[in-house]
Amino acid sequence: MSVDTATVKKVASLARIAISDADAERLAPELNNILGWIEQLGEVDTANVEPTTAVIPNSLRLREDVVTEPDQRASVLANAPQGEHGFFTVPKVVE
Repeated sequence: MSVDTATVKKVASLARIAISDADAERLAPELNNILGWIEQLGEVDTANVEPTTAVIPNSLRLREDVVTEPDQRASVLANAPQGEHGFFTVPKVVE
């Protein structure tokens, strides 16, 4: 794929970027180089490479899900503007 000055101006217009004719002429070869590198990446054989999400192995440090302070409902609801039957009361937002 080759990028010419008209294509650069079109892309700049779509991105709402104002560029001069000189800038468009300067950017066309740079964009062609970038597209060439992308084509080179497409030629790499990755059939036997497993997909990864990171370059180093990561694992989450998990903790036990244990209740440390039971029966805190009354103290939590004491901070609520309104509570009813042991639950927060909020205004109705859907009619």
